[in-house]
Amino acid sequence: MTRYRKLPVEIEAIQFTGSNVQEIWDAFGAEGIYGPTEKNPDHLILTTVHGDEAPARADDWVIPDGKPGTFYPCKPDIFAKTYEEI
Repeated sequence: MTRYRKLPVEIEAIQFTGSNVQEIWDAFGAEGIYGPTEKNPDHLILTTVHGDEAPARADDWVIPDGKPGTFYPCKPDIFAKTYEEI
């Protein structure tokens, strides 16, 4: 059996602090990023590449997902294991 290694990929990401929505909008635009709202005061709603909604809570990382206006959240422990700052 032949083994393969996944090629390194560089990404842009911002950690959601619960109060830095404007920073995230300034970096990525507001399309596909909603909240916090009265209904969901503790998290953002991200539009995924599949058209679903995914919550991003404080300390989650917001990562653009290829298609404009689509994102995915990543928990801090997974982010730390998966990415290194360059």
